[in-house]
Amino acid sequence: MCGIAGFIGSGGRRGDEELIGRRMADAISRRGPDDHGVWIDAEAEVALAHRRLSIIDLTPAGHQPMLCESGRWAISFNGEIYNHKDLRSELERSGAAPRWRGHCDTEVLLAAISAWGLRRALERSVGMFAFALWDRAERTLILARDRLGEKPLYYGTAGRTFLFGSELSALKAHPDWSGDIDRDALCLLLRLNYIPAPHAIYKGIRKLPPGSYLVVKAGETCGRIETYWDAREVAAQGIRNPFSGGPDEAAERTDALIRQSLQGQMMADVPLGAFLSGGIDSSTVVALMQTLSGNAVRTFSIGFDEQGYDEAPYAKAVARHLGTDHTELYLTMYEAMAVVPQLPSLYSEPFADVSQIPTFLVSKLARRHVTVALSGDGGDELFSGYTRYRMADRVWQVLSKIPPGLRRAAARLALSLPPAQWDRLLGGPMRLLPARTRPHLVGDKLHKAANVVGLDNADEIYRTLASLWPRPDAVVLGASEPATPLTAPGSTEQIPDPVRRMMYLDLVGYLPDDILAKVDRASMAVGLEARVPLLDHRLVEFTWRLPLSVLRRNGQSKWPLRRVLDRHVPRPLTTRPKMGFGVPIDSWLRGGLRDWAESLLDERRLAQEGLFDPEPIRATWQAHLGGHRNQQYQLWSVLMFQAWHEAERTAEAPRAIPAASVRA
Repeated sequence: MCGIAGFIGSGGRRGDEELIGRRMADAISRRGPDDHGVWIDAEAEVALAHRRLSIIDLTPAGHQPMLCESGRWAISFNGEIYNHKDLRSELERSGAAPRWRGHCDTEVLLAAISAWGLRRALERSVGMFAFALWDRAERTLILARDRLGEKPLYYGTAGRTFLFGSELSALKAHPDWSGDIDRDALCLLLRLNYIPAPHAIYKGIRKLPPGSYLVVKAGETCGRIETYWDAREVAAQGIRNPFSGGPDEAAERTDALIRQSLQGQMMADVPLGAFLSGGIDSSTVVALMQTLSGNAVRTFSIGFDEQGYDEAPYAKAVARHLGTDHTELYLTMYEAMAVVPQLPSLYSEPFADVSQIPTFLVSKLARRHVTVALSGDGGDELFSGYTRYRMADRVWQVLSKIPPGLRRAAARLALSLPPAQWDRLLGGPMRLLPARTRPHLVGDKLHKAANVVGLDNADEIYRTLASLWPRPDAVVLGASEPATPLTAPGSTEQIPDPVRRMMYLDLVGYLPDDILAKVDRASMAVGLEARVPLLDHRLVEFTWRLPLSVLRRNGQSKWPLRRVLDRHVPRPLTTRPKMGFGVPIDSWLRGGLRDWAESLLDERRLAQEGLFDPEPIRATWQAHLGGHRNQQYQLWSVLMFQAWHEAERTAEAPRAIPAASVRA
């Protein structure tokens, strides 16, 4: 796990490539605190830079950037190739192996590229990665990213220079950097909580999509993108060729594939552990880790005093049953709130998933004891675990039986009064209900329901459930929201089932651009490598062959995972209502964070900055403060941008490169 950066083209600074590359790498030093390096091809004006977090082969033989034995290929690599030992053996058997310098996976990848070519090497590699590869013979730069998007990779231009890096801070360290906010991308943040690939917050900057590589010729500032693993095709093939075995066989195969993934992902030359929440996904990962380990697995969880947000007791119970070496840390909400000012520096661009806070805190806890931590992310997307899948499907099954005209009339009636007035009208009758069943914010719930009942199909319901601001282009001035798989018509037409369509949209959007981005930035901020064993592409491909009748068997979501877990952990320890890994942002904004939020949402400030229309934002803020509506997620998306933008404006500009040149 590391950080990479670099460029093609000196932009008139020929001879300073090494110094600039070092500066770009130093901007992401937290991703790799153990070593650093810069390699340049002075004639082609190319620099590859690297910051290393040493995980496999801690010797100098693992130093990067790295050259292949022939000298043709130079690479700066971030991530892990989990099957590198198998690839190494295959190269040796075929006679294509070089004289090995060490046992680093990067060296094996270089040898595979030299022997088989880039595409076949990528197709044969199992892992999470992002890398920059310079072909000295063809004078070509290749940027590549793993299949699911676990590792980030940004690229774009600054003047006449083509830049790339693991985070935007690396690109911004280049002396030619001049970034302008992309208002269209800002629309995406307000809809989704995150900015999906290929978009980025700056104009002219892109994120490389998962499962692809970009080819750029020397002297050029753009290139062509090739796909070597296509999630859409994986989904389509899985549906065309469903698993023919029974449910128990599906569970057996799931067990075998997770074990296969863990055998690769548990390899490390440094201490290794796992995040444990006590839920189905992380408990399954830890249970199988424990069966494969000769020692007690190190597990980590954090707890909060706030009721409804504390998963620590569940994690502790599972850890005790499995016999792991468990560490938990209880935090007050004030300690969690103290992370908020750090968020702009932790995340490379504006990011507004509130679980970013506990994810950072549990990463920080784990890093005190281990250098690698495995997580249970991906289980909901692969095994149909999210409540919203079931909700959207069931709601549409009911609504589709009601005439559209009647549904729309009911929606208009609900929206005819503001939420506060509904609260007053219905407050009396609601007090007749028992306190434990009495609904809160009735008017808010009525308005949210009204936004759903008038829709025409399950896809529209899901799009509404997945959107924060329904019309972000009405909030961001001068913007036009780009199409994404969530909003583009026909993006899921090859998938006939509505629940499967929702799962696909999360696989290509929410998973890489929210969940995995969150885990990467939070863990890298403390120099921790986070691995995600449920996202081994072989397991992903298998789950797309499983019918929904198996994934959601007997009314239970994630049935194959539950079946695997039942062999190791008693059902009562993991049977509980689904909890999000979050914090009570709604009450924080009315309490400890109110002054901070008020400053960022000040009407005069918004008007002066000229990015947002102050009116809808102020109305949303006042409705939230008044307690009539819970607008925490809409507000958090704006606040995270405002906090990030403020940090960007006050950050020190890149210093000029000294006149003295550096050795080329």
